[in-house]
Amino acid sequence: MSLLSEYMKKEQLLKQISEELKQLEGDDRLKSELQFKERLEALMAEFDKSPRDVIDMLDPKPQASATVAQPKSSGGRRKRKLKIYKNPHTGEVVETRGGNQKTLKAWKDEHGTRTVESWLVRTED
Repeated sequence: MSLLSEYMKKEQLLKQISEELKQLEGDDRLKSELQFKERLEALMAEFDKSPRDVIDMLDPKPQASATVAQPKSSGGRRKRKLKIYKNPHTGEVVETRGGNQKTLKAWKDEHGTRTVESWLVRTED
């Protein structure tokens, strides 16, 4: 592309943007918003407040956003639920937070996973 054609394109864009800017300047909504902004900035300056101060004052639930955050844990993973199984044949009870428990694995090998899962008595947090 020649330098002249690039210049002409930019000149055309500048003319188009200038026309759009003139239309916006005549818009009453823009005038109203600009007036509001000027008054708000003057008021903030009068009371020595920053935009963040104003947002903090007008936020209806400033503490709600802080309480929604995830609780800090030292491990990085949430704790698994405690599962309590009771073998109906022997009456033996197993409490585990994972499926890799020795007795539970033996039961699953002997009776099947579905059967052993039906022996689940309760879960706790």
